[in-house]
Amino acid sequence: MNAQRAQEIMESADMRRVTYNGDNVYIEHVDQGTGHATVHPIDSPEQKYMVSVDQLSE
Repeated sequence: MNAQRAQEIMESADMRRVTYNGDNVYIEHVDQGTGHATVHPIDSPEQKYMVSVDQLSE
C-alpha cells in the first residue's frame, strides 16, 4: 500500500479491511512525509504500532 491509499482508507467512513503481518488493523494516522502510519489491532486499541505503509495490505 502507499501513503496516499492509507490516507484515503483512514479518512473513509467505510471500514476497510487492512492487515499488518496478517492481523486486522485500524489506521489511526498517516505521515505522508515519512510514509509511516500509526495502527492498532482491531481488538487491541491500546497496542499502537508505527509501521511503514508498504507493510500494510488491503
